[in-house]
Amino acid sequence: MNMKLSKLNFGSLFLLFALKMLLFGLVFGVLASLSYVYPEFLKDKLGFISLRPLHVSSAMFWIILGATGCIYSGLQIYTGTSASNQRSKWQFILWTVAIIGIFFSYFLKDFGGREYWEFNPIWALPIVMAWILFISNFITMVKGFKQWPVYVWMWLTGIIFFLFTFLENYLWIFPIFRSHFVTDMTIQWKVNGSLVGSWNQILYGTAFFLMDRIENSKSTGRSKLAFFMFFLGLFNLMFNWGHHIYTLPTEKYIRYIGYWVSMTEWVFFIRIIYEWKKNITTIQKNYHHFPYRFLMASEIWVFLNMGQAILMSIPAINIFTHGTHVTVAHAMGTTIGINSMILLAACFEFLNFNLEKHARKIKTLNITFWFLQSFLLLFWLALNGAGIRKGIWQMSVNQSSYSQMMESLNPFISVFVVSGAGLLISFSIIAFVLIKSSISRNVIYHQDS
Repeated sequence: MNMKLSKLNFGSLFLLFALKMLLFGLVFGVLASLSYVYPEFLKDKLGFISLRPLHVSSAMFWIILGATGCIYSGLQIYTGTSASNQRSKWQFILWTVAIIGIFFSYFLKDFGGREYWEFNPIWALPIVMAWILFISNFITMVKGFKQWPVYVWMWLTGIIFFLFTFLENYLWIFPIFRSHFVTDMTIQWKVNGSLVGSWNQILYGTAFFLMDRIENSKSTGRSKLAFFMFFLGLFNLMFNWGHHIYTLPTEKYIRYIGYWVSMTEWVFFIRIIYEWKKNITTIQKNYHHFPYRFLMASEIWVFLNMGQAILMSIPAINIFTHGTHVTVAHAMGTTIGINSMILLAACFEFLNFNLEKHARKIKTLNITFWFLQSFLLLFWLALNGAGIRKGIWQMSVNQSSYSQMMESLNPFISVFVVSGAGLLISFSIIAFVLIKSSISRNVIYHQDS
């Protein structure tokens, strides 16, 4: 049977694009962390002022592009159809233009945005247009199907709320919002929480899809528990941002709502503990399967980060942790420990990584997996240690000088830098294996007989 290359497989294309963003994010992150130890490092060329947004934007693009690839790949399997080639091509082109423009603006120190989206707002336009094309493709692919499994609902709500929240993020360009400091800050901090909730919906939906694939059943994606978790997650997406603005002088009822919504996360937390014994049996059964292994790791990190999030949502604790490295630790634990592990599971599954054909690489991947988890734990603990130390200092009555406080953080920062380099090496090995294997097999093309 002769094989010929047909149209592009945009699910694989976006996943490979995302993996490259992961590598960029890791390199920029390690370079930025060196600025803590060597303040003059690259100061005349890039410096921390450019390296930090380069790292943050690359990490977010890794998640957003990866989530896009997961949806396209998952829908292709679920519906048996492909996305519109024309719309998908323009979506990919718009993302490419946006990312090139954003990176150039950072290198040229042309900023103008806000936290996490520090690039000139003009580069947000191609992202918005690309996302509208994405939604159009999604609706076209699923409109003929009824009784959607939970992951399709999670993907839909995730992409719709992402667009809504991303647009809300740019309300500051209008003077009526920008001229009121408290309103401006409230929107910005609310947006940061809601955007995370949006892509969490997509990635948790992907995790449900992958579990159905691994178990070769449809029970997980259609269970009552899965739909309960979906609605609880959606509720948190819409209202959980309240604890982000405890320190702002807003109405008290907003703080109360934010607190009580945050406490609903105990349901997720308790469920993980309750299911733990069952999960151990499942782990023993599926541990050899790489997608499952990364899903297992993501659930452990959900446990750790959700526990931390619940504590950070308590006002008496939040006042100590707000604006410290504890917040960074939570963000990194979520981004790397949860989101990245789910995305790597998806990459191994959707890029059709065949373990039997890569037997020589299995040992390397096994070792790398555990190095990755170990370095991530050190990374997370170091940031938390530095954040707790700074939180105690900033709330202390008899404060030492700021320089003395920063000097006391040096042991934590050293561990942070070393473990960050370890994460770069570990992720790079996995990403290079996936990219090289995919390119050699032309996975970005559908193949027709």
